[in-house]
Amino acid sequence: MPAAASVPACLASRLWPAAARPWWRTLVLTVVGVLLLVAASKVRVPAWPVPVTLQTLCVLLVAACYGCRLGMVTVGAYLALGAAGLPVFAGTPERGLGLSYMIGPTGGYLAGFLAAAALVGALADRGWDRRLFTAGLGMTAGIAVIIGLGWLRLSALVGWERALEVGVVPFVPAEAVKIALATCLLPLVWTLVGRASGRRRQG
Repeated sequence: MPAAASVPACLASRLWPAAARPWWRTLVLTVVGVLLLVAASKVRVPAWPVPVTLQTLCVLLVAACYGCRLGMVTVGAYLALGAAGLPVFAGTPERGLGLSYMIGPTGGYLAGFLAAAALVGALADRGWDRRLFTAGLGMTAGIAVIIGLGWLRLSALVGWERALEVGVVPFVPAEAVKIALATCLLPLVWTLVGRASGRRRQG
């Protein structure tokens, strides 16, 4: 679904046009996005059957708000910090740091973050985040990429049945809630931004 020519491609472009100080804009938005991803990775929400973090939700929202290019830059910067040994991921430093952590059981999910950022960001560039139905499809696709790559990596370590049992099924309820939240939030924000712009033009 192509975005209207008169409407900036993503929320970040609408709120802060790229023509205004482009490299400062990229730097600031990247830093803000990375900080949000780090914070989200450290938030543990009690849930059944396993506690969850807000990492995947944050990846989806950052990608949708930033678009494909900036979304990938931001998630890539986040992963680079983790590869350098900083404790930016969920479970760090308790479960390890750096590349040794990234090639472990969670490595597929981390790779999925970058792939999901590319996919969700590209869909947002085409306006998919502005309507409930297409936003829901985009968020579902993003989560599917993350879980799918995570399952593939985990399967190589413990077998596909065990990987499905411990790396997919327990997370489905929480990820479904995250999809619902992102699906409802993004069109709402677009509506509010549109109304605010309309009031400014009338004023």
